[in-house]
Amino acid sequence: MDRWCVMKIQESGENYLETILVLKNKNGSVRSIDIANELNFSKPSVSNAMAILKKANHITIDNLGQISLTQSGREIAEGIYERHKILTEYLVDLGVCMETASADACRIEHVISPETFEKIKIHALK
Repeated sequence: MDRWCVMKIQESGENYLETILVLKNKNGSVRSIDIANELNFSKPSVSNAMAILKKANHITIDNLGQISLTQSGREIAEGIYERHKILTEYLVDLGVCMETASADACRIEHVISPETFEKIKIHALK
């Protein structure tokens, strides 16, 4: 199975990794409670997801509960975040309000093919 198919199946994992990246950039550190608060999810749900991401070697968790992205986790998170930013900007440029554009970009970023995204990216960055 190619990487596109694997990543497409793991939308919730991609959302968690993207959230970790954003929170790390914003706050300097990330704990499960920060993710739960950001996404409005329960702490047990987030803890379960973190265990899965840790087992997949996408994150590490230190003794103080600080969560860090591994290289693979960072690559996935940065790719999803890039999609989110570019798709949001593209939709806003088309006249969609920011709130709707961001919400739609969050859904689209997980299902759009790499080929289509690259074409949108080229067009959006002109």
